Amino acid sequence: MTEAAPHRRLCTDCGISRTDAPQRCATACQFIQPDYPSLEQTVHGRQRARQNDELYFGPHQNLYSARLKKPLEGAQWTGITTRLAERLLENNEVDAVIAMAPDPNDRWRPMPIVVTRAEDMKQCRGMRMGYAPLLSLVEPALAQGHKRLAVIGIPCQIYALRAIQPELEAKHGLTKLFVIGTPCSDNTTTENFHHFLSLLSDRPQDIGYLEFRADYKVEIRTDQGEHRLIPFLNLPLSNLKPDFFPLTCRTCVDYTNVLSDITVGYMGGNGDQWLLVRNDTGQAILSNVLDEVHTQAPISKGKREGPVKGFMANTERAAGGLPLRRMPQWLKPLVNWLMPKVGPRGLEFARARVEMKAIETILHLRREAPARMKNMVPSHVWDLVRPYGLTQDPPESTKL
Repeated sequence: MTEAAPHRRLCTDCGISRTDAPQRCATACQFIQPDYPSLEQTVHGRQRARQNDELYFGPHQNLYSARLKKPLEGAQWTGITTRLAERLLENNEVDAVIAMAPDPNDRWRPMPIVVTRAEDMKQCRGMRMGYAPLLSLVEPALAQGHKRLAVIGIPCQIYALRAIQPELEAKHGLTKLFVIGTPCSDNTTTENFHHFLSLLSDRPQDIGYLEFRADYKVEIRTDQGEHRLIPFLNLPLSNLKPDFFPLTCRTCVDYTNVLSDITVGYMGGNGDQWLLVRNDTGQAILSNVLDEVHTQAPISKGKREGPVKGFMANTERAAGGLPLRRMPQWLKPLVNWLMPKVGPRGLEFARARVEMKAIETILHLRREAPARMKNMVPSHVWDLVRPYGLTQDPPESTKL
């Protein structure tokens, strides 16, 4: 395994480039020439439907709003993701779990680890921000005899994992793979994230928990027990540098982690977590904790068209940077009060976010990497953006 990933503009350092066969990036990378229809067929036994919510969220059998009845200490939300992995280890269904833990020198920096004891999954609780080569540990884990694996990862990591899964089975002895996916809206470097925290507090080193919530607020907790809720509109995003989010995250076409067996997120949860059970393996993973989890049907309220159009207009104005414009201070309290009441909530919020990501992908690729569009944009993304006037044939003004 190599110590550093080669520098590429469209690379999230998933770990493939650090393995003994880095040439696999050409076929395993989400940002080169992804083939979602083929991998969806392989993983789920079918491709996504285009006539219902699968257009937005990918193949799934069931959707739930969920929370653990007894939240886990130190976990993000209530801790469903790590609890699912713990149960797989407790039941001896896997030999090891590959996941992220905090770097010993920086609690916000992700560090890939191999966990073989259920009680050690607690170190993986909580959010990290940054890039880490998760998949560089897969083949070493298999070489150590861990032939039944669970992997917890974000979409770009899981796409690459699924792309090389046949090779892992044929050449490295992988016999069972459970994939627990988390959605990923935007990532950035750990250094950038520290700067963001410094804009939120004069003691950023004390912040131990941060979560973007579906009620249009960010939740912050400190080591001293302070608890704050900051409305989205009050965040100092306008003070961030234009490339705070790299081009990879601004052109990602898989927010909901469609190639996982089960996705655990929050966008459709309206205060709880949001579970997408995608196939029979995902249902088996969830069945291990059914007596520990409260589930209910997700809500869907409000209308997304206005916010999505506003996001698109801001992205077009941003000229490659963050899709932001400064709102008058006198207007913010009114909008902060109004959006949780009339804005998109639950599944409608999730649909809005997926459409925003699709629009962002098209606009940024057209501006910064137009030659990549033919290979990088799956056909279903065009279905998502077409209602907002974006088509595969751009306006004449952009054909320069």
